[in-house]
Amino acid sequence: MAIAQAALMRLDQYITLKMREYNVPAVSIALTDAERTFFLSTDGVADVAARTPVVPDTVFEIGSISKSFTAIALLQEVEAGRLNLHAPLVEYLPWFAVQSPYDAPITPHHLLTHTAGIITGQNFAAGHHYEVYALRETHVSTPPGTHFHYSDVGYKVLGLLLEHLTGKPYPQVIEERILDPLGMEATAPVITHTTRKRMAVGYSDFYDDRPAPTSRPLAPAAWLQYGGADGSIASTPGDMAIYVRMLLNRGKSPNGSVLSEDSFALMTEGYSNAWNDPSLQYGYGLVISQIDGVTHIGHQGGMVGYSSAMLLDMEHELGIVLLANHPVSQVGDMADFGLKTQRAGRYGGDVPPLPSWGNPLYVQNAVDYAGTYGNNRREITFVAEDDRLVLNYDYDEIILETRGQDHFYVPHADFALHLLVFGRDADGRVSEVFYGGDHYMNMHYAPLTFEMLPSEWGAYLGSYRSHNPWLTNFRIIGRKGQLCLIEPSGYMLPLTPIRPNCFRMGADEYSPEWIQFDTFVEGKALRADYSGCAYYRFFTE
Repeated sequence: MAIAQAALMRLDQYITLKMREYNVPAVSIALTDAERTFFLSTDGVADVAARTPVVPDTVFEIGSISKSFTAIALLQEVEAGRLNLHAPLVEYLPWFAVQSPYDAPITPHHLLTHTAGIITGQNFAAGHHYEVYALRETHVSTPPGTHFHYSDVGYKVLGLLLEHLTGKPYPQVIEERILDPLGMEATAPVITHTTRKRMAVGYSDFYDDRPAPTSRPLAPAAWLQYGGADGSIASTPGDMAIYVRMLLNRGKSPNGSVLSEDSFALMTEGYSNAWNDPSLQYGYGLVISQIDGVTHIGHQGGMVGYSSAMLLDMEHELGIVLLANHPVSQVGDMADFGLKTQRAGRYGGDVPPLPSWGNPLYVQNAVDYAGTYGNNRREITFVAEDDRLVLNYDYDEIILETRGQDHFYVPHADFALHLLVFGRDADGRVSEVFYGGDHYMNMHYAPLTFEMLPSEWGAYLGSYRSHNPWLTNFRIIGRKGQLCLIEPSGYMLPLTPIRPNCFRMGADEYSPEWIQFDTFVEGKALRADYSGCAYYRFFTE
């Protein structure tokens, strides 16, 4: 009992630490075994301005965890004999179309496993029906069933398929088939203004066009009603614990079975390697992972202003749900730590140590980056001071903040829009550094030679923006002769030409994502079509 209590205390300390580190207003968490919820915790505020505390009944958007609900409802249709997961989708939705050079048709199985070869989807339309219809303007990049590419719009298709099979709206199906039988009374199957009254306010970073500083000032995120089958559910930790128990019991609940044993086995089989990570497989609406030699199932979710994680240890029959009103990319790591502490508390062993504060100023092997870098216009110098990396700039000494391997944030107005990204040569030595489209060579290791963009690509460079709250803006830059798209977080996608004014996005040669530039005025493209979502040249840098 003492170990169990120590585990719960450690988890509480950890969540408090991570909330401070990532500046998260509120986190709600529930731990359950196969029989009961044994820990439920709420911390922080549901509304920063009003200082309203988050409580167990506060509702959060769960995002892509909703995909598992969609999968369950479709497997119920399979059990009823109304759906063949391996039949061509057009047998059920004759109007569905996507351009494809391959003979193999897209099936519900391909959509469930993200192997249809279609785009992720940009949520460019207020209604998900049109976004699905607009797939006919896109291309399949690989034969269906051969490669994993995560697709939200694929699950929107599945929601429309479910409506076709049942003759009922998607939210009604989820409520009647899953929420009501499980007794998830606080859960909403669709996000509406009515739901909003019970919800925590979602928050995003104050600046939407650049990497966030460590202080991460927040602003209320854009409010959206949503009803697509890829992420329309809002819930509480207590209700989600009920859902987790059903999964731990392989589809069974005190009120009867939601899924048969065979259907649960189909749902949790790994059909495709996910995100090029050998430890991750994707089933039907669930990720199957190997963590410390133990099989887990679960999913993470991200919405505008919210993040979530659901993780189940099937071997030890433990599950955790974590809900937050800020898009925290490390929410999966937080859920993993929670399960590890509870496994130790229940079965013995050492409770995981509390990690140290994620000090952004600590730079391992800072000396690797030290030196003077230059281009044809200027030089910049980096100095290693113990475990810190310092930029000498205009008589200032600026301490850099780490943002992952070879990536750094510079807390200075002249470097606010991009991360500094260091590059290495074939021997692993740091040989160059980039800031946006600016390229500096390490003057100790490399000659000052630079690859130029083709002159016609200069028409694409600049900042583009849309009213899409999921990705409000991006920048197109040139880097070592390569055209690149940089998202506000600093994440970069290389662009590969596939036809005039059109480029494939990302390093994956099988990616279906594309960007096409058009509407040229005075040598500048005024519009960029990002996989079906229009962005327009903006006045900012």
